[in-house]
Amino acid sequence: MSLVNKKTSRKRRHARVRSEIRGTSERPRISVHRSNKGVRVQLIDDDKGITIASASYIGGKKGTPSEQAKRAGLDLAKEAKKKGVEKVVFDRGGFVYHGQVKMVAEGAREGGLEF
Repeated sequence: MSLVNKKTSRKRRHARVRSEIRGTSERPRISVHRSNKGVRVQLIDDDKGITIASASYIGGKKGTPSEQAKRAGLDLAKEAKKKGVEKVVFDRGGFVYHGQVKMVAEGAREGGLEF
């Protein structure tokens, strides 16, 4: 009998998503990672294997976790605009597109990124 826990299931979902999504120089990938303590967001060019920009919040800041996630999306969009990036692809990281993950996407859209 095999034991499949939440972490293993999420990694499987993420692998499925990543088989379809790839970030390029023209359209980098927004990668979201959510933990119990906060959200980390990166803008990644998979062709070159580099992180173009990143933003995060990890507890201790003002506001609800959803508000902080939205702020992280806005911060990432601001950094991306400085680097000349306007179009991106969104990688939810195997997480459900709901709550904090959704707020990161909304913040990035408000910041001017186009999915």
